[in-house]
Amino acid sequence: MTDTVQERLVAASRAAAPDPPAVRVEGLVKRFGRGRVVLDGVDLDVAAGEVVCLVGASGCGKSTLLSLLAGLQEPTSGTVRLARTRPALMFQEPALLPWLTAAGNVELALRLRGVPRRGRREQARELLRLVRLDGVGPLRPHQLSGGMQQRVALARALSQRSDLLLMDEPFGALDAITRDVLHEELVRLQAETGVAVLFVTHDVREAVRLGHRVVLLSSRPGRVIADWRVDIDGPRRTDDPEVGALAEGITSRLREEIRRHAA
Repeated sequence: MTDTVQERLVAASRAAAPDPPAVRVEGLVKRFGRGRVVLDGVDLDVAAGEVVCLVGASGCGKSTLLSLLAGLQEPTSGTVRLARTRPALMFQEPALLPWLTAAGNVELALRLRGVPRRGRREQARELLRLVRLDGVGPLRPHQLSGGMQQRVALARALSQRSDLLLMDEPFGALDAITRDVLHEELVRLQAETGVAVLFVTHDVREAVRLGHRVVLLSSRPGRVIADWRVDIDGPRRTDDPEVGALAEGITSRLREEIRRHAA
């Protein structure tokens, strides 16, 4: 067999192989203080380009899991394997620097990524255009609505060019109309960029509308106890009958878990 044929076979094999998961979590345990276990043996994969929505009762460790994946905390035991890049993290609050403009907040993230000064301004402009914020670059955060601030935060997260975007209830503090618009924008942006998303929410309908899968964590300590694949054609709306039916089933399972923990 010649080297050329061998190289072609290797290349074909690599092309046929599926992409590695954006993140793989195995046996993840997080303990605080003397024995307070928040997460206990979490196993979870998020495939490349997949949107996984994480639901569970308050205090089950959803936000802690995101912090561990982002590298903000260290696990007590278990492993976190990332495909290539460190995840980008988006919080419930935009966390924009008030003394910087919208463009300046995005440019700061680009600077930290090592983008030369000459290219930062144009890239920030393109990212703001991507989240439909043309012309707001010179404005400061206090001059923007809550929804616009979250779009800037999303542009900042996308500027990191990560394989995985971690979103911790990013739309929870917004009014219903703004949240609905940002749902549509997130679906569009995810389809355009192909980024994998792990999205934490208390709103089960939101999870079904946005996710390719919905994963349920048990009450304290948190473990993965159920995983639903969302086989509903898009574009989805929170008031679609199919979305409502699946959300009701997930909510029923969540109620069972809350009652079990309270017993």
